[in-house]
Amino acid sequence: MSHDPQALPLAGIRVIDYSHFLAGPYVGRCLAALGAEVIKVERPGSGDAGRQHAHVLDGHTSGYFLQLNMGKQGVSVNMKDPRGKAFMHQLCDSADVFIENYRPGALDKLGLGHAELSARNPRLVYCSISAYGHTGPDAHRAGFGLIAEAKSGIMQMVGTPGEAPPLLRISLGDMYTGIHAVAAINAALLGRERSGRGQHIDMALYDTLVSMHEYAVQCCTLSGGTVLPEQTGHDMPTSTLYGVFRAQDGDLVIAAQVDDAWKRFATLVEAHGGPAGFGADARFHTLNGRNTHRLEILAAVRAFVGARPVAEVLALLDGIDVPSAKVQRIDEVLADPQIQARGMVVEQQHPRHGTLRLPNLPFRFSGCDTTVHRVAPDLGEHNAEVARSLGYTADEIAALQADGVLFAPDLGNHEQS
Repeated sequence: MSHDPQALPLAGIRVIDYSHFLAGPYVGRCLAALGAEVIKVERPGSGDAGRQHAHVLDGHTSGYFLQLNMGKQGVSVNMKDPRGKAFMHQLCDSADVFIENYRPGALDKLGLGHAELSARNPRLVYCSISAYGHTGPDAHRAGFGLIAEAKSGIMQMVGTPGEAPPLLRISLGDMYTGIHAVAAINAALLGRERSGRGQHIDMALYDTLVSMHEYAVQCCTLSGGTVLPEQTGHDMPTSTLYGVFRAQDGDLVIAAQVDDAWKRFATLVEAHGGPAGFGADARFHTLNGRNTHRLEILAAVRAFVGARPVAEVLALLDGIDVPSAKVQRIDEVLADPQIQARGMVVEQQHPRHGTLRLPNLPFRFSGCDTTVHRVAPDLGEHNAEVARSLGYTADEIAALQADGVLFAPDLGNHEQS
C-alpha cells in the first residue's frame, strides 16, 4: 500500500545556530535534515573555526564545515555594531530554537544569553552545549571532547595494558552530546505545545560521556569500589569471546560471547585444527567459565584465525551464524554495498567544488526523505534573504551590507536570494 509523502517532521521550525566547530553545528545539521529552517550565524572575517579544519579545499571551505553545515542558510553578523545586535535580537525573536556551544556566560555579554532571549521570546527553546555544563565547580572551565573523554573514564578503559591510552580518533563526546541535544530539543518543542513556553537545555560533554557507561559505573558501585575497568587490549575479559583478532592479511572482530554461538564457534575451531575436545569442553560452556579460562581460549582462537585470510574466516563464521566482520578502512566503508544500499554517503552538487560525497545521517522515516541536498552556506551567503524575512527593506539591507554589519566575502559567486 502506497502513501503520499509526509512533510518533514520539523517543517516550520526556525533554528538559530550560533555555534561553532562540532557539537553545536552537528545539532543544527540534524535539525535541518528533519525539516527545520536552520540559520547558521558566523562572525565576520574568518567565520566558524571549522571552516579551516580538515580537509580544506580552497583556503576558506573545508570538508569538515561542508559536512556539519549542509542544509543551512548562512548569515554573518557584526555583533560589535549596535545594528548587528538589533538584527540578532530580531532574528532570535522569530526563532523556535537557539543553539550555542560557548563557555557559560560568554553570550550573556553579547546580549544573547538565555535570560535575555527568553524574556524577549518566551517560547524559545535555548540549547547550550559546553564541556562541563552551566552548574558545578568546573562550569567556568574550557574544554573539548578530548577533555571529556579523558575525564569520563572511557579513555582509561581502552588500549594496551601498560601503555598510555590512545586517542579515540572520532569525536565521541561532541557527537554523542549533539544527538542527545537533538532529542532534548525535540522533547522541549513537544512540551512547548502543552505549556506554551520554551526552556533552557543545558548539555555537558562530560555528563553525556559518563551517562554512556553501560557497565563500568554499576560494576564499581555495586562491588563497593573493588571492580574497576582495566585496559585489556584487543578483547573484553568480561565477555569471552568478544574481540579483535589478526588474520593473515588483516584484522577482524568476532562476537561469540553468547553460549549457543560460542558452542558453534568452538566446534568449528576444533574441526579446523583446534585443540581436541575444544568444542565439547564444558568449562567453556558458560560465560563465567569462558572468562575464567580466557587466556586458554584466546590462544586457540588466535591460532585458528592467524592461519587463514580474513575472507576465509568470515565465510566460515557466516556459515555457522556467528557475528563477525572485517576491520575496514574508510575506503572500504565507502565501497561497502550495505552502506551504499542504505544511502549513508550523500552526494551534493557544489557551485565551486562540483560533486561532494559526505556522510549522511542515519535517520530513516517511512513517510519522508531526510537526505539533505543543499550544500553548506558560504560565509554570509543568505544575509539578504534572512534580513528580508525579518522585514528589512532593500535600502536597509544595502546599508547594513555596505557598513559590514552583514558581512560576506567576495568569492566570485552571487548571494542566493
